[in-house]
Amino acid sequence: MCLAIPGRIVEIEGEKARVNYGEGVTNTANISLVEAKVGDYVLVHAGFAIQVLDEKEALETIALWNEMLGAGGASDA
Repeated sequence: MCLAIPGRIVEIEGEKARVNYGEGVTNTANISLVEAKVGDYVLVHAGFAIQVLDEKEALETIALWNEMLGAGGASDA
């Protein structure tokens, strides 16, 4: 099973991009597999951006992630 995390590109240098995953979490991802620019939302798997998402789809995916993480945290309390 593969797991890809949605995030927004905030900076690009060559084939590397700084991706913001929300809540102040950023990390570097390789964008050589996609055509992406600053401001684009991408799905990142194993350090590689594997797909560019349109903003509506990205925001829906992020909302689902937040819902799942919130539900998981509540049941762990």
